[in-house]
Amino acid sequence: MEKSYDVIVVGAGAAGLVAAGRAGELGGKVLLLEKMERAGRKILISGKGRCNITNDAPLDGFLQHIHPDSGFLTPAFAAFFSHDIVRLLNDHGCATVVERGGRVFPVSNKSADVVGALLRWVHANRVDIRYGHKVESLVIREGEVTGVKVRSRFGRQEIHAKQVICCTGGISYPATGSDGDGYRFAAAAGHGIETPRQALVPMETAGDFARRLRRLNLKNVRAAVWVDGIREREEFGEMSFTDTGLAGPIILTLSRFMVDQLRMNHRVEVAVDLKPALNETKLDNRLQRDLAEFSTSRMDQIVRKWLPAPLVPVMLEQTGVKGNLLGTQVSSEDRRKFLLAMKGLRFVITGCRPFKEAIITAGGVITSEIDPDTMESNFVRNLHFAGEVLDLDADTGGFNLQIAFSTGWLAAEACMKGAGLV
Repeated sequence: MEKSYDVIVVGAGAAGLVAAGRAGELGGKVLLLEKMERAGRKILISGKGRCNITNDAPLDGFLQHIHPDSGFLTPAFAAFFSHDIVRLLNDHGCATVVERGGRVFPVSNKSADVVGALLRWVHANRVDIRYGHKVESLVIREGEVTGVKVRSRFGRQEIHAKQVICCTGGISYPATGSDGDGYRFAAAAGHGIETPRQALVPMETAGDFARRLRRLNLKNVRAAVWVDGIREREEFGEMSFTDTGLAGPIILTLSRFMVDQLRMNHRVEVAVDLKPALNETKLDNRLQRDLAEFSTSRMDQIVRKWLPAPLVPVMLEQTGVKGNLLGTQVSSEDRRKFLLAMKGLRFVITGCRPFKEAIITAGGVITSEIDPDTMESNFVRNLHFAGEVLDLDADTGGFNLQIAFSTGWLAAEACMKGAGLV
């Protein structure tokens, strides 16, 4: 007969590993169930395989990067914050380093070292881990969760527990195992689900300009989002172009807002300021100076002094300025067109890439129906939610993983108190 557990944790991602490890550390009999054949698959691919673990920003700054209700996380961050996950990893063999923007990475630049450290901690705390075990449903009786129903190569079974923590993730990168199971479990328990949608995702654009610029990376530019002709948001930093549109850090940060605006059928454009360090007057003075100095050179040659080579034909086409004009033949109107294009190269946003290319999922289990002090359901006793399954997401920079770590930790501590073990 299957033994009963103090806690069952569903999902061995960032939230699940921390939840299981902490519950075990506090003396609980813990079962960690993972449908895939290994733990931490999304951690392994995060940060392009480097894993941006967290961010060393102070709490106030940290909360500014979280949507839609950062205040919900105040108790979780009070229980377990960035310095805590860094210490935990360091203690279990994964040294870390702080890089630009406060981003924390493993010194080795290998995400596998983060997963390895977490697993060593989990195993040291005697957690029972079972891979290839898919939870099909929660077992809820008289308003209380009593276990889960599981399918594996051994067949179907019901496993009992005093507490259950759902750490199933969202639906981004579904190949890692995040396919929306948690939303189904939550809905069956009576919870509302804020519509899941892509966040931190490359955006698609009209026309072929982006495709012609693919693999071009731009640094120190400013991207502004225009909605129905009104400038709404902007970010400064790096961006890139793909076969289908725009990508890179500042585009990913702006993507959540753009996705929501597109869902409301607004017209969305991105204007890229290629020379944000120069105002229009200073940039115009430079253009005039260079046109005069290289008066016998062709315009397509002069433009190479201002912009990366791949941008030259695109800019000439967008402005309508002929590339074979000599510097002396460029009119003030043509110069003005070029100046405006350099200060606001426009792309019409038509959509975003699918969930399989989205770093994170926006939406999820509505947080007003979860107790922020325990991560427990307001509807089903002893049922907790942690990580990306919740309607919480953040900008790039390590903030999303910290949400998972912190909510998993807090849920585990609440479970142990609920089970009467602490």
